[in-house]
Order: sequence, then structure tokens, then C-alpha cells
Amino acid sequence: MTAVPLHPPRRLVEFTLDGQEARVPEGATLLDACRAAGKDVPTLCEGDTLAPKNACRVCVVEVEGARTLAPACSRRAEPGMTVRTDTERTRHSRRLVLELLASSVDLSTTPKVAGWLKEYEAKPDRFGPGAARLNEEPRVDNDLYVCDYDKCILCYKCVDACGDQWQNTFAIAVAGRGFDARIAVEHDAPLTDSACVYCGNCIEVCPTGALSFKSEFDMRAAGTWDEAAQTETTTVCAYCGVGCSLTLHVQDNDIVKVTSPHDSPVTHGNLCIKGRFGYQHVQNRD
Repeated sequence: MTAVPLHPPRRLVEFTLDGQEARVPEGATLLDACRAAGKDVPTLCEGDTLAPKNACRVCVVEVEGARTLAPACSRRAEPGMTVRTDTERTRHSRRLVLELLASSVDLSTTPKVAGWLKEYEAKPDRFGPGAARLNEEPRVDNDLYVCDYDKCILCYKCVDACGDQWQNTFAIAVAGRGFDARIAVEHDAPLTDSACVYCGNCIEVCPTGALSFKSEFDMRAAGTWDEAAQTETTTVCAYCGVGCSLTLHVQDNDIVKVTSPHDSPVTHGNLCIKGRFGYQHVQNRD
């Protein structure tokens, strides 16, 4: 039986969204309202299991009377406000952010970003071949997952997932300042020398593939990774009695990675090392 969380009813907030009346529960964000209305507002740093960080600024919208554009992922809906999501100002801002990101970061494995670049007519190459990039080889220092900082947009989602919002391991944090800022473990040491417990919850929330399963990394390098050919099956982890939900991603009859449904009342997308990485015995065919 699935536990259904019960909450006291919340009053509805009424406001205007792109010229139409909108009603959302009190406390809902503008991004929640946009999604409920079927509007595709792009976002990279927002995560449905984490508190908003307002880092990427791709989801900005225009609020009447406000001096600056507002991040839809964190701005709460207020009664009587007037919000516009697709003005020339918002499109210009999103286009510039996408250009800055795509010119300095490898977004090749970021879902939906290719479509956004086309939709907003972003031209990252206008900054020229000399645009600052990290140009660092992926770090492969363990058998479970890979860190590719060339794909990192510093959204801080992995830091929050490893820190006080979920895991409370605090193995990773932001090191450096300004242009030298980067995600790292203590003293920028190998992951194997850190406090990491290999839960992989940082991989779950990474929006760009800067953190990825070693299995996925190897298959992409070999040219065999094919998400279109993969099936997903949700089951229950059998390692202990907690009852964590697992989603098995299978390609060519092999489990290639394991995730967890974010709407699961047990895990909320989080797993331990056994649930996320302990599946090799299932396909031991010797």
C-alpha cells in the first residue's frame, strides 16, 4: 500500500499569467503555475526535490511593476500580480544566458538545451573560439561515477543534495571564487579520498551530465549509449526493509543505470550505494 501524504487545504491565489486568469495553491511558485498552464518555461538549476537556488537564471519572467526580471523557480505567486513569460525582454535575457553557458560549457548531454538554443535563436559562437572554457579531462577515479567539470554550470544542486537538503554527507562543495569557482571535494582531492558515501544522489539531480554513471560514460565513449532503445521498469529494492523505489534502465537486456522516481513517498529520488549501484549480480550470467 502506498502512503499518501495529507495536507490541510490551501487557499488559491489568483493572478494574471500571459493575459489569462491563473489560480494556484498558496505557496506555489510562478514556475509551478506555468507548468500547470502548459507553458514551457526553460530551467536548468531547478529541481523538484530541492529548494530553488536561482543559479541559472534561464526561467526568468516579467512581473508587472518589478524593476528586474524574476526567477520563476523561486518567486511565489501573489494575489493580483501580472506575469508575462514570453516578452522580448524575457527572450533576450534567456537567449543571452544560453549563449554564455553554451560558449563556456559543454551542453551536449543536457536534455532539451538544443531545442532551447534553436527556439531562442541563441548563437554561442558569437563570443568566438577564445571563450573561456575549463578544457579539463573527465575525472575517472572510481568504478561508480565520473566527474566531467567541462559540463558543470555551477548550479549547486549536487552540493545541496550531498549537504543539508538530503544526504548530510557534505563531501562536495564550491571551491574557489569568481572565474576559479568549481565543484570539488576537500582539498580538491580524488573522490575516493573524500567523505563521499557513493549514494549517487548528486548524479540524480545533475542537469547537464557533469556527474554521470560510469556505465553511461563508458557506453557514450564507445558510441553504444542509446536512450531511445532503453526501457524503464520501476520496482522495489530488495537489499533492506525500507522499501525504496528503483527505476531500472535497461538496454540490450542489460541494466545500464538505476534511478528512483522523484514522486516516491519513500525515496523522493534518493537512494543509497546499494540501491543505485548494486545491480551487477542481477546480470551475472556465468
